[in-house]
Amino acid sequence: MNFPTSYSEILERIEQIDVEAYGRTRNFKNGAVSNLSPYISRGIISTKFVYDNIKASGASFHAAEKFLQELAWRDYWQLLWLVKGNAIFKDLKHKQSPVMSHAMPRAILEAKTGIKAIDEALITIKETGYMHNHMRMYVASIVCNIAQTHWKVGADWMYSQLLDGDLASNYLSWQWVAGTNSNKKYYANQENINKFFGTDQSGTFLDTSYDALPNMELPDVLAERSEFELKTDLSHLETDDITPSTLSLIHTYYNIDYQKNKTKQIQNILLLEPEHFKRYPVTQHCIDFTLKLAKNMDGIKIFVGAFDELLELLGEENIIFKEHPTHQHFKGNRLERDWMTSIKGDFPSFFKFWNKAKKELSYE
Repeated sequence: MNFPTSYSEILERIEQIDVEAYGRTRNFKNGAVSNLSPYISRGIISTKFVYDNIKASGASFHAAEKFLQELAWRDYWQLLWLVKGNAIFKDLKHKQSPVMSHAMPRAILEAKTGIKAIDEALITIKETGYMHNHMRMYVASIVCNIAQTHWKVGADWMYSQLLDGDLASNYLSWQWVAGTNSNKKYYANQENINKFFGTDQSGTFLDTSYDALPNMELPDVLAERSEFELKTDLSHLETDDITPSTLSLIHTYYNIDYQKNKTKQIQNILLLEPEHFKRYPVTQHCIDFTLKLAKNMDGIKIFVGAFDELLELLGEENIIFKEHPTHQHFKGNRLERDWMTSIKGDFPSFFKFWNKAKKELSYE
C-alpha cells in the first residue's frame, strides 16, 4: 500500500474517489476505498475539505451518502473525545467482561493466528502502517472477544502501528467492538472473512456459527501472551534554529496544516513533544511519514521538545495553533478545526448524530 506525501498527489486521490463504487465495495479487501485516512489524521486535509470536493465533483448526494456517512464517523468520534476527554481511554459505557488478560496474544503480534487473511493483514500493518478498516474490526474482535484481552491493550498496539492512527477513532472503535461503547460485542466468523477478503479457508478457530462464537473456549493458538512495549525514539531528530519572538504557526502530529502556512511572514514549526509520544507511542514508520508530509512546506522547522520551551522562545502573543484535544496545554491564538457540520455535543449513538448532520450535508 502506497501513501504519497506530496500535496498534489493527495489532491489527486480526492479527485479519483468513486463514491458510488465505494458504497458498494468498501467492505471488501480490494474495494474502492479512498485511502485518505492518513492525511485526515495528520491534519493535511479535513473532513470538510473532502466533503466540499465531493459536493463540487457533481456526484449526487444519494450516490455519495455512504461515503459521507463514513467520513462523518470521524467527526463523531472527535466530538465524543471533546465531550468525554480522557474517559475514552477507559471502559466508556459498560465494563468489559470477561477479561482474561492484559497482554496481547503472541499470535497476533507474530501474525501466526492460522487465519490466512488475518495473518497477511498483520504482516502488512507492520510493514506499511496500513490495515483495511473491516480487517481492523476482525482483529479487534479476535483480541477482545475471542482471546478475552482488555480492549485498551489491543487499541494501544494498533494505534502505534497505523499511519492514520487517530486516538478517538481507534480507541472508541475498539470499545465499540468490545461492547464497552456499544450494546453488544462484534463478532465475525471464517465465512465472513472468506467473503470479504477473498479466501476459501476452513478448519480455523473462527470456522463456526455466530451462535457458538460468544461461548467459545480460548483457542490454543491465542493462549500464549506477550507484553507489547514500544518506545518512540526522537533522539535522532535535530531541532532547527527557531527565530525567537516571531509570529509562528505550530504544527503537530495531529495538525500539519498546508492551508494555513502560506504567509511567508509566519514561521512554520513542527512540534514533536517527547512526552506526547511517551504516552501514545508510534512506530518509526509513522514518524517518518509525518516528517515527509511536513517537509512539503518550504522552510518548515522541526522542534523536538515541550511546548513550554517554545512558549518561552516565542512568547504567547506570537503563537498560532489549531484546537485539538492533545493541544490543551498550548497557549496562544487558538484556531478552530474545520468540521463537516455545525453539529456539536454528546450523542448516545452515531446515527443520532448522523440524522442531524445529514440535514446540513444534503445538497439535493
